[in-house]
Formats: sequence, structure tokens, C-alpha cells
Amino acid sequence: MKDYRPELSFGERVAATYRDVQRGDEAAAVAFLAGLAGTGPALELAIGAGRIALPLAAGGLRVDGIDFSPAMIAQLRAKPGGDRLAVTLGDFADVPVAGAYRLIYVVWNTLFNLLTQDDQVRCFENVAAHLSDDGVFVVEAFSPAYLHRLRDQQYVDAEAVAVDEVRLDVARHDPERQLLVETHVSLSAAGVRLDPIVTRYAWPSELDLMARIAGLRLRERWADWARSPYTAGSRSVVSVYGR
Repeated sequence: MKDYRPELSFGERVAATYRDVQRGDEAAAVAFLAGLAGTGPALELAIGAGRIALPLAAGGLRVDGIDFSPAMIAQLRAKPGGDRLAVTLGDFADVPVAGAYRLIYVVWNTLFNLLTQDDQVRCFENVAAHLSDDGVFVVEAFSPAYLHRLRDQQYVDAEAVAVDEVRLDVARHDPERQLLVETHVSLSAAGVRLDPIVTRYAWPSELDLMARIAGLRLRERWADWARSPYTAGSRSVVSVYGR
């Protein structure tokens, strides 16, 4: 996507839409992560508006975060309990924090916002450097298998259709570079709004190799936070890595 910068996907306007967004899997995700964290502490990469971190911290666990977007951090701070979380402004691939964590996690395809394999490997390596000996790294992401069934390597998906607004997801797939180039299009009486996002996806086996490079190994793999079995038809994948 010409002239794309990640800041376009997480600036002031987009951050406001993340303020109250829910996927419906928050309780299951928090239970899954809390079970691995033990007494903590935990660190969320790309903490955003705190969709997972805030309810996880509400259970008594210390949860720190990293995010490169001041606008997203401001949304987090405006929520109850958001001012009590330690959040570092920076590139989550660098893991620019001190100390070790029992749990480090990244959710909702966010690892794929790192647009090169080198950056993704660097993230794994820096995560490993901040894990306690018994710590784990949890990655939630989409499974790329469905992309290879696309006609002409593109799609248009109706995300929402209402009387006052239509939201479309328009995407083109580049299988050679493992890139998914998308724009979320909102059509309403207020006009047209375009929210671009580019992701560099990785296959589960590639994530496992990144982990091995960083000195980690796969411990568990599931299709979702409810620990449904991961199969070739799964649309998402939750991977747990440890030493």
C-alpha cells in the first residue's frame, strides 16, 4: 500500500473507535492468560486501550504494557484502572522494559503488525530475554490457510450493514511477501471514512521456528481461548511458548 505507515492505523481517530470495542472472547482470554500467569507479573505487547489488560489486572495481577501510539495509551488511561498500569511508549518488537515476566502476551493478530520477518524474529528474541525461567509467551493470531482460497487474491467483506452506515473490509493478498493489505471502508451520511491496515502474517510452523531461534519451544496450541483443538480448518490459533 503506497505511503502506508503504521501510525495511520492507530492514530487519534482510530484509537477513539477502540475505546469500547469488544470481541466477545474477553472473559475466556483473561481466564486463559491468568491461568498461565500465576502470581505474575504479566506484560502485554501493544496493550492498546486495555481490552484484555484491564480485566486481567482487575483480578489482582500486575499487568504492564507497551504501545507505540500515544492516542491508544490515552484511551487506556481514560478507563477505570487504566492509570494504575505501567505502560511504556515504544516499539513492542524491542520489548523496551526492565525485568522479567512470568507471562508476556500479544493478542488479536497484533504480532503481524510487524511487517517483516526480521522484526517478528526480533520480537521473539527480545521477549525471550524478558521471560522468567518458568515464563511463557502467548501469541494469538489468525490462521492464514483461508487466504489461499481467495479468488484473484482479494476480497470484499460486508462487516456491518445498517440503515445509517455500511462497513466494508476491502483487501488484497500478496502470498509471495505474506502481506494482507486492507482498508476498512465506512459509508454513511457523514461521508466516506478509510482506515488502512497492513499485516505480514506467519504460518504457525513459522512462528514455531521464530520461537526456536529465540530459545523457546511450543508448549500448547489451540484454536481459541476456550482450548478448542487446532485443526486445518481453524480460523485462529493461540500458541504458548516457553523455555
